[in-house]
Amino acid sequence: MNPIHAYLNQLTRRQFFSGSGLAMGGVALNLLAPRLRASVPALTSQPSTLHSAQPRIHPPLAGLPHFAPTAKRIIYLHMNGGPSQLDTFDYKPGLASQFNVELPDSIRAGQRITTMTSGQAKFPVAPSIFKFAQHGQNGAWVSELLPWTAKLVDDLAIVRTVHTNAINHDPACTFLMTGSELPGKASLGSWLSYGLGSENNDLPAFVVLTPKWSSKTSAQALFTRMWSAGFLPGGHNGVALRSQGDPVLFLDNPAGVDASARRAMLDSLARFNAHAHARHGDPETLNRIAQYEMAFRMQTSVPDLTNFADESPATLDLYGADVKNPGTFAASCLLARRLVERDVRVVQILHRGWDQHGNLPGDHRLQCQDVDQAGYALVTDLKQRGLLKDTLVVWAGEFGRTVYSQGTLTQTNYGRDHHPRCFSVWLAGGGVKPGVVYGETDDFSYNIVRDPVSLFDLNATILHTLGLDHAKFTFKSQGLDQRLTGVEPARVVREILA
Repeated sequence: MNPIHAYLNQLTRRQFFSGSGLAMGGVALNLLAPRLRASVPALTSQPSTLHSAQPRIHPPLAGLPHFAPTAKRIIYLHMNGGPSQLDTFDYKPGLASQFNVELPDSIRAGQRITTMTSGQAKFPVAPSIFKFAQHGQNGAWVSELLPWTAKLVDDLAIVRTVHTNAINHDPACTFLMTGSELPGKASLGSWLSYGLGSENNDLPAFVVLTPKWSSKTSAQALFTRMWSAGFLPGGHNGVALRSQGDPVLFLDNPAGVDASARRAMLDSLARFNAHAHARHGDPETLNRIAQYEMAFRMQTSVPDLTNFADESPATLDLYGADVKNPGTFAASCLLARRLVERDVRVVQILHRGWDQHGNLPGDHRLQCQDVDQAGYALVTDLKQRGLLKDTLVVWAGEFGRTVYSQGTLTQTNYGRDHHPRCFSVWLAGGGVKPGVVYGETDDFSYNIVRDPVSLFDLNATILHTLGLDHAKFTFKSQGLDQRLTGVEPARVVREILA
């Protein structure tokens, strides 16, 4: 046997990474591994600085998009924990006279409730303590908690009738992001990476940001399945950048190893791996080549991406004081704009801390302060730069909150339990019809009375803006043609599209 082969066959994974100085950690080595062409592309001597000038390492699938898209990319702002629609976008003035009145059985209609309130003897109505006002040409009602978002209503499509099947966080978040309550499915961002590819060879197609939050509520754990490729090829996992410290660990060269030495080592590894692929045909070998190459390129692209020094004072002021604090939602929103400006396909920001079973008025106020100005700034900044027209922005939790109070109800304080029957979402840009308020709930914001939108419908609509027919966009796994919208009927909500 060739001595090189003998040596490589004896190496353990740990020994290999330790000996080569490539111990980049789980995140850095799970960086986007694009689907490569049948032959391994030649590796450049330097990382790209002009990604548009290079052939795309990760082109779209043949035949995609299905039709002309209105959006090229998406920024998904996930309010993890479930914001209260009653205290933000779904104004119910009639509830003021219903304070502490028992929720009628006819409204609840035997709905399944969580174990956290199933032991309550009563379900007293808790009207929102926050003032609402109409804004914009469409007269949309928005809570005083969101004064900056209120300025945007003529750019938004607010959907008040989204509903989900799940009542607890883990399955609800998994359902929101993957179209299924069960683990193992592919996330929205991974589907888009797989189908539409990447337009930047120096950054992943799908980036995840997890900023800190201000409420005193213990946040739900984040599961990687929310940005997992599931049954899709592993190279389409989202890449989570750290909110504190180095965005990606171990990207710097070890002491004594300069860029040219690292480049030479990667080129040698690529040749060994290409030889291994020719012998054994394992597609993960190609993924490994791409992972190393992407990590090398990110040594240059990530520091440039995360350095806000080239942003104008006016831009920084737009996002607010928090933008200068790494790991805040404001800093994440500015980073999201910089990512899509570099043609990253999907940016997912997960803002935790919205699960207010108690002290909702105080904690929701803090949460809204985190996201309100930053969300306004993101949409405004994209619009000013001409990016909003082909960038879809989505703001959504995994479910809503109940009209009845969980725990003690007072004139100034209350909690709310999980409510899957209806919640509010807004969308902007990317072919969305601006200035729309869609759907209507009953007087208690408990049941939908007009224009329901399932999560399948929402995902079908998102895919449509990106030029994808949800029914035709499939991947064969476990003997089934898997799709993001599952097997149940789903419709594109054309009423909110321009």
